[in-house]
Amino acid sequence: MIRRFFRHFLESLKSLKRNGWMTIAAISSVTITLILVGIFASVILNTAKLATDLENNVRINVYLREGATDQQEMVVNDVGETVQNESYLAIFNQIKDMKDVDNVIYSSKDEQLKHLTDTLGETWNLFAGDANPLYDAYIIETKTPESVKKVADAVAQIDGVSEVRDGEVETERIFKLADLVRTWGLVATVLLLVTAILLISNTIRITIISRSREIQIMRLVGAKNSYIRGPFLLEGAWVGLLGAIAPSALIYFLYQIAYQSVSPSLASQNLSLIPMNIFVPIMVGSLFLVGIVIGAIGSTISMSRFLKI
Repeated sequence: MIRRFFRHFLESLKSLKRNGWMTIAAISSVTITLILVGIFASVILNTAKLATDLENNVRINVYLREGATDQQEMVVNDVGETVQNESYLAIFNQIKDMKDVDNVIYSSKDEQLKHLTDTLGETWNLFAGDANPLYDAYIIETKTPESVKKVADAVAQIDGVSEVRDGEVETERIFKLADLVRTWGLVATVLLLVTAILLISNTIRITIISRSREIQIMRLVGAKNSYIRGPFLLEGAWVGLLGAIAPSALIYFLYQIAYQSVSPSLASQNLSLIPMNIFVPIMVGSLFLVGIVIGAIGSTISMSRFLKI
């Protein structure tokens, strides 16, 4: 068995060299196909990642009533005395105790005004101090995206809450987009791989047709189908392996540029592409694996018509 494998292995290498131009044509076909597969898969995977990030970044903004003292431990009573605030953290604790709530962040109206000033310009400084029209708020992160609506409805019933915003239509659209990308992205990737197998098998078939006499002679001398198929199977795998080199290098180069260019702007929105140290090894390894597999499958499909009795 081992001796036969090495014999087929050497024969496949000789065949690649002997059929020079046909081998180059087959490798070129694999290269072009894998470039398309790699680029398309990169876009789909990162789009799905961004959709998931958007889904997970959906938050609930809870605005407190004007003059709320939920964050004040001490308050001044009607006679001007500083006393313990009986309502200290009353709203916060009710929100925090909800089973679907993961985290609660307090954002004062002054902090919100500063953020608007930093983002939209110095014009917002006109509203500093007593002119600040904003409200103190709690920003809620839920344990699951599906819990957003339920938590928002429950928080709206708490005394002292002025308004609750959970994105409503926008949130629903984000959830639908995430599901759409995952579903159709997977379908499109599978279709592209099937197309790749057909394209490569047709290219390899041309190579095998040019060697049909060689196959007929082997059959006439009594060689079994498995023996005839061996070198061609390995040859197809070699074609897939060699054809994956250029796409892997190209994907690495393009993804590095895209990651460095896009990541800073995405980071400001709590979004990110798949990290380089995770994406590149997986994608490069996948391209080589896919190239070898579809090369071998393409060779097997192409051989089938010549091995029929």
